[in-house]
Amino acid sequence: MIELLSPAGDFECLTAAVNYGCDAVYLGGTEYGMRASAAKFDFDTLKKATELAHSKGVRVYLTCNTVPSNDEIEALPEYIKNAAACGIDAAIVSDIGSVALIKDTVPQLDVHISTQAGVVNYVTANELYKMGAKRVVLAREVDIDNIRRIRDKIPADMEIEVFVHGAMCVSFSGRCLLSSFLTGRNANKGECAQPCRWKYNLVEEKRPDQFFPIDEDENGSYILNAKDMSMICHLDKLKDAGVTSFKIEGRAKSSYYVAVITNAYRAAIDALNNGEPLPKWAEEEVYKVSHRQYSTGFYLGKEDAQQYYEDSGYIRTFDFVGVIDRCENGTVYMTQRNYFTVEDELEVLSPGKKPVPLRLPYLINSNGEQITVANKATEKLTFSCDIDFPSGSILRKPSK
Repeated sequence: MIELLSPAGDFECLTAAVNYGCDAVYLGGTEYGMRASAAKFDFDTLKKATELAHSKGVRVYLTCNTVPSNDEIEALPEYIKNAAACGIDAAIVSDIGSVALIKDTVPQLDVHISTQAGVVNYVTANELYKMGAKRVVLAREVDIDNIRRIRDKIPADMEIEVFVHGAMCVSFSGRCLLSSFLTGRNANKGECAQPCRWKYNLVEEKRPDQFFPIDEDENGSYILNAKDMSMICHLDKLKDAGVTSFKIEGRAKSSYYVAVITNAYRAAIDALNNGEPLPKWAEEEVYKVSHRQYSTGFYLGKEDAQQYYEDSGYIRTFDFVGVIDRCENGTVYMTQRNYFTVEDELEVLSPGKKPVPLRLPYLINSNGEQITVANKATEKLTFSCDIDFPSGSILRKPSK
């Protein structure tokens, strides 16, 4: 069966991923992860996260995929022992020395080879298997035909994981030095400032104050700006090629993003496993989170893996406005997240369900007052409804 692997940048995102149908989550500890801004899981939090995930049958994978210095790699054995004691199911690793150290220190812990390792062929995968790797996360540059070739030439019990959704790096498997050179923030230590998203012009040596657009648009050119990936319509091709795990990018994304995308891909995978067509509503869901223009990456050929030159901004068609805490006796109790009014045409997204429209009869604030405008973040609100929504359901509205 295919695994759905969701990102968890913090505990709220982890909870959303678990509730909305993932089979596993990947998250970062306070060290060794490629998303320094999402390093929210110290050992106490990591233990609580694994306990929650395991109570729902969800596996937890810890990212240890930076390129460690001498000092960092010397501290890795103690770190991974403490992490393993928290109950993690696997470590995601890119550095060969780190693989060896982890297998020596906690041999029972599964090791997954990170996409940062840039694995694009079966010979490399086989050598990593000999070192103790259970899974390889292929480089995003590998197309479907070559995934199939790798699957055919590696051990049957070695798993293949690939990204199916989210932001893409302009550099090969994320091996980028731009951020280090331009800002001093090392992308290979999880500190990327994303200079690939900046707008660039040319300057000529003898004309220091004159900036020339790289294309003929007066606004300049985002020459390094990659599109986002969405493979929700092509999961059958990846399954047929022998992929074991479908991975959603986004440890720096919001809990709303995690919930919506996890829910959509859960529905898509369930339909695929049941021999059913992709639900139309699930296909539409990926457009209801902030995203750049979508492509299919390198999977179906280079013609769809092109850059997007017009800007580096996001497309947003819906706003996340609140979370349902509980429903009791026809009353919905919710926590507001963003501005909305009783006049808005809302949607409610519940785990495992397609979205349903909702019109509010009224709103009552935390002081017991009836209001028409909700404009206080985290305010506790209530309204009446004859639908019993599960806790954690999301309320959203179309963006204006």
